[in-house]
Amino acid sequence: MTQLRKGSFIKKAKDISISGALALAILSGGGMISSCSSDEDESAYSYEETSYSKGIRSHIKEVKPGEFKITDEESVDAKQSVAIVTYLDGHTDSLSTSAAKALIDEEIRTNNSYVGHHSGLSTMLLYGGMGYFLGRNSGNSYMNNYRANDNGRSRGFYSSPATYDRSQSAVQQVNASRATRTVTTRPAGGRKGFFGRLSGGRSGG
Repeated sequence: MTQLRKGSFIKKAKDISISGALALAILSGGGMISSCSSDEDESAYSYEETSYSKGIRSHIKEVKPGEFKITDEESVDAKQSVAIVTYLDGHTDSLSTSAAKALIDEEIRTNNSYVGHHSGLSTMLLYGGMGYFLGRNSGNSYMNNYRANDNGRSRGFYSSPATYDRSQSAVQQVNASRATRTVTTRPAGGRKGFFGRLSGGRSGG
């Protein structure tokens, strides 16, 4: 058996004591990190989500080749929002909100300087109730920039003043159906700090 000198034994004992104290300090610090993390302000990971329970059903009619008028608009359940388009030859199309958005986006992309200055179908969609409803989605807020600068032209896109008034009533019902809620999320990595990263990095197997 190897003999240890007294001084060597004392040195090793000190090393063990220091290592134990260091481990205790790290564990204590980890607890503090965890505690601080749990006490973080939840609002730092919160945002407000807006939704509408009402949408728009828009009736649009072709009155001349390539020229359209909005003949009626009413509020409906948001999921039933649609633009019903009747053409000169008598056939009818039903445009979903995604189809209406695609036509509006194509107009903005290819004919930006002329947006709102004609009576095409995309103009009826953008400046009518459908455009209002689509613009409530934060991802489509760019549409509101065009609607805000129509200088009253939108009145002329309706078949009559009475039709325009009905549309405004439908729009008000959509706006009244607005609801908001606070959504709280957490960082994808879970707890912050050294031990949070350590536990997040482990994989099962």
